[in-house]
Amino acid sequence: MSTRIVLLGLCYVLVGCASLPSVWPPSRRDQAAGPISGPGKLSSSDGSAERPLLKSLPGDFVVAAVEKVGPSVVRIDTLQARDHFSFHIFPGDGPLDDNPPEGQGSGFITRSDGIVLTNHHVVEGAERVTVTLRSGRSYTGQVLGSDVVTDLGIVKIDGAENLPVARLGNSDEVRPGEWAIAIGNPLGLNNSVSLGIVSATDRTTGVPGGSRVSYIQTDAAINPGNSGGPLINDHAQVIGINTFIRTSPGGGISFAIPINKAREIGEQIIAHGRASHPFIGVSLRRITQELAAEINQAEAGCAYPETDGVAVVDVLPDHPAAQAGLQPCDVIRTVAGVEVRTPAQVQVQVDRGRVGEPLKLDIERQGLPRTLMVVPSELDLELF
Repeated sequence: MSTRIVLLGLCYVLVGCASLPSVWPPSRRDQAAGPISGPGKLSSSDGSAERPLLKSLPGDFVVAAVEKVGPSVVRIDTLQARDHFSFHIFPGDGPLDDNPPEGQGSGFITRSDGIVLTNHHVVEGAERVTVTLRSGRSYTGQVLGSDVVTDLGIVKIDGAENLPVARLGNSDEVRPGEWAIAIGNPLGLNNSVSLGIVSATDRTTGVPGGSRVSYIQTDAAINPGNSGGPLINDHAQVIGINTFIRTSPGGGISFAIPINKAREIGEQIIAHGRASHPFIGVSLRRITQELAAEINQAEAGCAYPETDGVAVVDVLPDHPAAQAGLQPCDVIRTVAGVEVRTPAQVQVQVDRGRVGEPLKLDIERQGLPRTLMVVPSELDLELF
């Protein structure tokens, strides 16, 4: 297995730093909270009443949501050092069009002093950034930092104050079937709105970083220029950042970074100019009863219990997992004392750890329990 596959396969196990104070919004929608405006903070959810049934939604709920969030959505124009502007698509799908040297994307304001969330690929290599509000007023922007792993970028609007702010929701509470509203500047068409639903959550993908972010999938129409814009719910709360699309016959498949992950990474960038990504160096696969039975019958050298779990497929030599003694065919049962059943759940627990601090793994090897201590290292972006 190639190094590339091992790194991406970490579903797989990279990302996150717990060194910053928490700014998670209330987990219950009847608990309200105002914006958090301290240095290094992004805004918080304003909460809301219990989710209404479809029949109780007003016919103009989209209008109401857009009127609340729309003023905080911005267009980002960049003059880049490179000679193209890329919009993320799945490998092998080909470019959407020939892009000019000047790039354009979207973003949204999360602090009244001009902090803007967008995508890394929108501001990557930018020599000049111009941020334009819905009112038409333009400002010069400065890229505070960006993160290629999660495709998040942070821009600061120069000389701004008392700007409209988008409220951030809690993406952990997002459920398939809920309304999803995208706002942005697709193909240069400013302040465009599209409506769809949340098609799925916890999606991992084949794009760079796609195994490290559990994306929100939506069928709301997303096009080049929407990158970095907000995906909002029917309560006018941002639940994700529109990031890339799948170009295929029929289309209608778009993906957004969950806002909780964006907030975590964004606060690291604001505080330190970069994000930290703990790395242990394994490729994982979910075990099902069917998969276990198939592998065991094939006498492939692995003896998997016919229960749900997370199998170690490969281990990168000379990296934390290998140094701790983790081996292919091992089954991971808990990480930091938390039971895990999927590679994504392993990733979440590694995300909550810190580089250099031991992480306890309870595993099974050939049916026998073992405990290993893994010390995550910092992800080498040259290997990414």
